[in-house]
Order: sequence, then C-alpha cells, then structure tokens
Amino acid sequence: MADKTEEAGGVHFPFPFTPYAIQKDFMAALYQVLEAGKIGIFESPTGTGKSLSLICGALSWLRDFEQKKQEEEERLLEAGADPLNNGKDQAPCPPPSCQQSPGSPRATGEPDWVTQFVQKKEERDLVDRLKEGQVRRKKREERLRQIRHNASLKFAAKRMRQEDEETERLLRLSRAMLAAGTGPEQLACGEDELVLAEYESDEERVSASGHRVDVDEDDLEEEHVTKIYYCSRTHSQLAQFVHEVQKSPFGKDTRLVSLGSRQNLCVNEDVRKLGSVQLINDRCVELQRSKHEKKSVAEEEKPGRRRRLEPRATCPFYSHKQLQLLRDEVLLEVKDIEQLVALGKEARACPYYGSRFAIPAAQLVVLPYQILLHAAARQAAGIRLQGQVVVIDEAHNLIDTITGIHSVEVSGSQLCQAHSQLLQYTERYGKRLKAKNLMYIKQILYVLEKFVTVLGGNVKQSPNTQSLSQAGTELKTVSDFLFQSQIDNINLFKVKRYCEKSMVSRKLFGFTERYGAVLAPSREQPKLSGFQHFLQSLQPGVTAAPAAPAEEGEDRAPRPASPLMHIEGFLAALTTANQDGRVILSRQGSLSQSSLKFLLLNPAVHFAQVVKECRAVVLAGGTMQPVSDFREQLLACAGVEAERVVEFSCGHVIPADNILPLVICSGPSNQQLEFTYQKRELPQMMDETGRILCNLCNVVPGGVVCFFPSYAYQRQVHAHWDKSGLLARLAVRKKIFQEPQRVNQVEQVLLEYSRCIQHCGQAGGMVTGALMFSVVGGKMSEGINFSDNLGRCVVMVGMPFPSIRSAELQEKMAYLDQTLPRAPGQVPPGKALVENLCMKAVNQSIGRAIRHQKDFASIVLLDQRYARPPILAKLPAWIRDRVQVKATFGPAFAALRKFHREKSGSS
Repeated sequence: MADKTEEAGGVHFPFPFTPYAIQKDFMAALYQVLEAGKIGIFESPTGTGKSLSLICGALSWLRDFEQKKQEEEERLLEAGADPLNNGKDQAPCPPPSCQQSPGSPRATGEPDWVTQFVQKKEERDLVDRLKEGQVRRKKREERLRQIRHNASLKFAAKRMRQEDEETERLLRLSRAMLAAGTGPEQLACGEDELVLAEYESDEERVSASGHRVDVDEDDLEEEHVTKIYYCSRTHSQLAQFVHEVQKSPFGKDTRLVSLGSRQNLCVNEDVRKLGSVQLINDRCVELQRSKHEKKSVAEEEKPGRRRRLEPRATCPFYSHKQLQLLRDEVLLEVKDIEQLVALGKEARACPYYGSRFAIPAAQLVVLPYQILLHAAARQAAGIRLQGQVVVIDEAHNLIDTITGIHSVEVSGSQLCQAHSQLLQYTERYGKRLKAKNLMYIKQILYVLEKFVTVLGGNVKQSPNTQSLSQAGTELKTVSDFLFQSQIDNINLFKVKRYCEKSMVSRKLFGFTERYGAVLAPSREQPKLSGFQHFLQSLQPGVTAAPAAPAEEGEDRAPRPASPLMHIEGFLAALTTANQDGRVILSRQGSLSQSSLKFLLLNPAVHFAQVVKECRAVVLAGGTMQPVSDFREQLLACAGVEAERVVEFSCGHVIPADNILPLVICSGPSNQQLEFTYQKRELPQMMDETGRILCNLCNVVPGGVVCFFPSYAYQRQVHAHWDKSGLLARLAVRKKIFQEPQRVNQVEQVLLEYSRCIQHCGQAGGMVTGALMFSVVGGKMSEGINFSDNLGRCVVMVGMPFPSIRSAELQEKMAYLDQTLPRAPGQVPPGKALVENLCMKAVNQSIGRAIRHQKDFASIVLLDQRYARPPILAKLPAWIRDRVQVKATFGPAFAALRKFHREKSGSS
C-alpha cells in the first residue's frame, strides 16, 4: 500500500498505511515529549502497531529538528552570526559564555571593549564551527552518494584488500623463516604471550605528546549528530524493529546502525570459537593491542632478558581502509545484525568496529539494553548521550534489567579455582614479572583468600569436600563486608583498574588452556603438588594435559571464561557506594555451593546519568502498569522532577466486545479461590481448580493457556490431577502440553501445540484443541504469540507474588521503606513493590492473547484477591475498564459460554 502522510497535532507523520486513531495520538504525544525534552512513559498494547508509531513519530521529530537546525545555521552564517538570538530549542546552541548577561560575573569589573571583544570572538568561533560542520556533512553526503552510484569503488576496494592480504601472507612467511634461525628458547612456543607486560597505572603513565596516539581511527571519527538511540531486550526484537524501519516511509533515507556484542558481530573464526562472551571480548581487545603495541629495542635487548619475541597476532579484519568502507556501507542503507555480519565477511572488515565507527553520523542507533544501561559498555561503544534521544522499548522490566546487569554472584568453587590458578601462574612466571605486577597479583591472591575465609572455607583444600559449620544467609553493607573480610585496607579501585589494563584474567585463561588438567583443585595434597604435576608436564615426551572436558549434556555450551574474569565483576561491584548495594553471604553446606553476591538496591544510580545527559527519554511497552515503580524507584531517585515526566496510555484497537476479562472468586463447589502459600497446596483447592478448567475446556474452542505461579506448583498440581483422574477428564476435550524448562525445547512444544489445534479445528470430534500449562515468568509468559486459535482463553491460577522469604526481596523492601516517602493512607513502598512485581508478571502473561484488531479471547483470573480495587487498578487500562467480577462460578461460566458461542459463530 502506498505511504500516507497523516497530520496529528499540527505535525505531518508519514505512515505506510492509514494509521489507527490511537497511533495518531501516540505519535503526537511522542513528538511533544521529544520537542519539550521530557521523560515519557508510553503504554500501547501488543497489536496496536507500537513499533511503527515509535518509528514514524520519533523520525518525524528528527526530520523537523534537523531542518530547523539547518535553517538556523544558514541564518547565522548569513547574518554574520548572532548567537544571542538563538531560541531555547533552536540548534546549534551557542556556548554558555555567549548566553551570559552584561551583569554576569565574567563581565563585572571589565571594560566594555573587553566584553565586546570576547563576545565577537565567540561569535566568530561559532561561525567557524558551523562552517566546519557543513564541510563535514557535505563530505559525508558526497561520499555516500559516490558509493551508492559507483559500484567500481567497491571492486577497487576489494582488489586493494586482496593485495594487502597477499602482502601480509608473504611477510608472515618471511618472519617465520627468520625466526627459524634463532637461538634456543627459554619458554615453549607461543608461551611468551602469557607473560604479563610491564604495568603502569594511569597516574604513572606519561606520554610525550600528552594523549593517546596508538590508534588509526582518527580519520574514522566524525562529529556526533543529533540521533535517536533505540534499545530493546533481545537481538530478535531489535531485528524485528529494524525490519519495521525498512518497511516504513523512512526506510530509504535513514542512516541506521545496528549495534551488538562481539559474540554476535565477530567474523574472525579463531576468536568466535572461544564461545564465552568474556573470552571473545578479551581476545579481541588483545588483538587490537597487538596491532598498536611496539616495544622499544632497548627494552628487548636488556642484559639477561634476551629471548625470541614472536610477532604477536593481529586481527585480519581490523583494517583502517576496510573499516572506512564498511562504515559508509552501513550508513548507506538500513541493515540488521545478520546483514551487517554478511557485509563484514564480504568486505573482510570487522562489523563490530565498523558499526561503532558509524555511530557519530547515524540518525538512528539500534542496540541491546546491556550496552546502553552500562556506563563502561557505553564508553567502549563510543556512545555519547549528551543532547540525544533515548527510546527504551519493552521497558516493563527495565528496573530488573538494570539491577541484574549490575548484580554479580561468585561461588566458593570459583574463588578457590581462581586462587589456585593464579598461584600456579605466579610460580611459573614470577621471575619474569615486574615488581608492580607481582604486587597486584599478591593483592588479588590475598583478596581471594579472604573471600573464601569469610565464607568459612580454606583455599588450601578442595571446595567440594569442605563442609561449612555454619549454614544460612547473611546480608552485609559493602563497608561491613570489606571490614569482615579484612580487605578494607586494599584499594579496590586500583585493583579493578589493574585487572582491566593488564588483562591478567585473559593471560590466566591462556595459561589454564595450555595446562588445564593440572589446575583441577584436589587440594588435600601439599600446596606445591599441583605445580609439581605442572612441571612434570613440561618434561620431554610428556604431553600437556588438555582442559577438562565438558560434562555430558554441556557439549553445545560455550566454553566458560576463567573464574577470575567473573570475579573481576564482583570486585568492580564492591566499589559501589555503600548505601546503594548489599553483599549476600550464602553458606550452603559445602564451600563449592556457597556464594558471595553483590545486590544492587538502587538502580537509579546507574540510570541517573542517562536521564541527566539526554535531551529526552522514552520508556515504552505493551504493558507498563503499574507505572509507580518507574516514577518512584527509577526517575525520582535519579533526580527527575515530577513535572518532567509524561504518561501516555492508549486503548486497544479491538472492539470492546472482543475481550472478556473475568475475576472468579469461587469455584463450582463454592470453594473460595485464594491461592496463598498456606492454602494453594490443599487438595480441595487443587481439585476446584481442575473442575474450573474442565468446565472452561468444554466451552472454549482452540487453545487454552493456563499460567501457574511457579514450576514447582505446576508439577504438584499436575501430579495431583493425574492421581485423581482430573487430568484424564481434561484430556477428553483438550490435548495437554506442558511448558518445558529447557529453552531449546520450547520451539518444538509450541510447534506441536499449534499443529494439534489446527488439526482439531479441521477434523472435528471430541478433542477441540489443546491446553498449555505454563508458568508466570517462564519461557512462554513473554515474547510468545498466542494469537487467534492458539489463545482463545488465558487462565491465571492465583497471584504470582514473589517469595517473601527471599533475603534479597526483604532487603529491597527495607531499603525502599527507608528511602522513599510514604504518603498518608498509602501502603508502605516495600509492600507496594511486592504487589507491583506480581501484577507486572500477570500483565505480561495475559498479554500473550489478543495480538491484532480482529482477535478475540477471554481472560480468567482465578483468585478473589484480584477483585480488590488496588489490585484492579494495576491492570492495563484496556483490560481494567472491561473486567467483570463474579462472586460465584455459575454467572461466570454462563458469560464465558455466551461469549465464545457468539464469537466462534461470527468468526
């Protein structure tokens, strides 16, 4: 269908078809939020075209913003620049000094001619910057135009690449021939790169030029234009968004860049096969260092240190010329991750770095949560948020995501293994290391030993055989944990920086890869026994043992990183402010099962920089209710004023009579439905639930999806029904499926479920469809589409409250009660958190049905607590306004039968 231009709120929005009224309202509200620099919380139910509304609304604003900016630049250049006339929203903004009034501190006491001179100089500087920006923009546009219309440039680049590869191959052969004639080695071949290079801390490093000159990327850098950062939870969701952009009216003219992890974008097979994200990251960084590092001849030829230094490997896909070509190809037309990887392989250029070099000139950057929400990841990717727009889609779990990204857990087994490996590494290479390296390694060993001690263990013994005298969970503030561990005298900031700069964990991994079996901790033997075995492996005729093989069932899993890599994250977390996190000491019988976990209590501390730097932030999702969590825990704590927050929630596109939400308070035998922890395991409660489902399956066609609060409760109910015969009664009308706990089985179960429903619809007979037993928060409660006959009825058994016995939840509740204000008449913030976590999970689960305008379904909430007004208020508006509360089962069943009879007859 031809593109259409719709007007809403006085703004023209290009759209691929005639939009729904709610889409017009969504785009107009989004435009105003971006224009005014607000924080927007947008809720648009699945099936209402949220992605297209985001794309067309946001890119329409960017189109108008760029046009205003260009017009203002031209006006300033023509007028000889008059920055004082700039409006608030006009761009570019003059320097802050240009905006000062004559009575400002800078002007006070200075002669008028000085003030005028400074002001005119700033005006001239602004004009110069505008001219430079125009030149850069025209160069970029001309470069992209040439690539788009001149295919010979691509062939020329490919020929140049082939010549470079042949030259490199000949150089490698020459080096190998020269190396063959050198003297004896003290280290095994390839072992030299395992030795740590000399380390200098940042404050000790002095550069002759005063800045880094070890990169070739200067020519690849451009000025960052105003752009929109769009992020979502998974790569599949991001790919789906990119495809929507391609189909939109903006698909041909938007400079879009898709970002991903090295694991997703790396095209170097030698690096990809490492499997672990951490190993791939470290190996990639190491290859880049190898490209730029040049040791001085004097250092290499010091007396007593003469040895053959093999040329370090570099990545063949990291070429300045090829990255330049790939960057421009990325900006030329919209590409998703898969297309970007294919292009990188064809161009023999790294998609990971090529996409990052394209960020400055991009208008729309698509990236996963983890890159945007982690400051170090943002910095590594070259993302600058100052004055930019951020759109976070699927934001219903944003708080949990931020908390998860910055919370780290390490086991006693990992601590012991890291200590063992690092100790043996030091014994092997200690005499070759500089004093500063040895100092930091000894500090790390000390810290690891103290971590094991605080759990009640001993690093000199195997963690698997150590039984702890004390069991249970203990929570500590960061400061108290450091004091109890006796490491409060260690500067963890310096240790963290050392780990990052020296890449000690990467060296340690290479060491364990070479001599892996030696490092399996059987530590009842004397401390040096492991090292003695290691020395034996170096004897002639003895082959070094490979790393321990993966256990059965784990053959497809990526190779794990060294434990020290994981522990580095825990050390970094301990540098968090004392009030914003807690350390959980979990002692579980044996040391190997015990753990230390850093729990982030205040996610706002990491989100504050995002909202502070960005021009505008949009949190969008299909089910954002209840929004109080975002306002109180995230935005208010991040310093956002209430006036800056705008909420937008739209209804569904389906007719009002296409959905039947019911709260059922009692079953067919008048058993009150209240699935508390104390009551839900009662036989009469499970029997009543089974009778309700039997009745529903008699009147609901197609598929019924039934959600239970947990896997354990689902198994318990299933076993009870199997024993009582209720399962057999259900199977008369519906074939029964259970959600698998293994991710790799989900697709197969869904396929069989879908085929069964399709077959029953065509064949007729007693079996009218299928019944899927699912779990709230499981594999099928989010991101799965139960549209049309796949989900004609969604049943929610009980309320999925999180376990109040959880030490983490209790600490979070206590933290909120202490930090958040409590208004008169409102429930405490901690209790509100529990209710909100429950209802967010419910809203996600019931949102699996009703996926488009002509869809229909019933939603059955089995628990009388859903009838409470505070709980009903937390349902999405399009469901809340249509809910019917039924005190007894008879009227509820009659309403369900009538609804499905009418809808099935008319469909």
